[in-house]
Amino acid sequence: MKINTEQIVSISEANQNFSKIARLVDKTGEVIIFKNNKPKYKLVDLEQESNIEMTDDEKIDFVSMRILNKYRRAFEELAK
Repeated sequence: MKINTEQIVSISEANQNFSKIARLVDKTGEVIIFKNNKPKYKLVDLEQESNIEMTDDEKIDFVSMRILNKYRRAFEELAK
């Protein structure tokens, strides 16, 4: 596993500064979280990661949530 050192964070840093880590994921696509000085977790941007396996229902939920978020204002206007 090749890991970019700029994408490594400790589990305590991830716990204390999650929004900072999330912004790093937005920028780099993924972050590797180390626990006890070993890679333990991988935080990924689901919109960028194509290797995530999901069931058909999970895919539908994910895509529908993306559409609802993107067009939220239009749906709110239609609901009036």
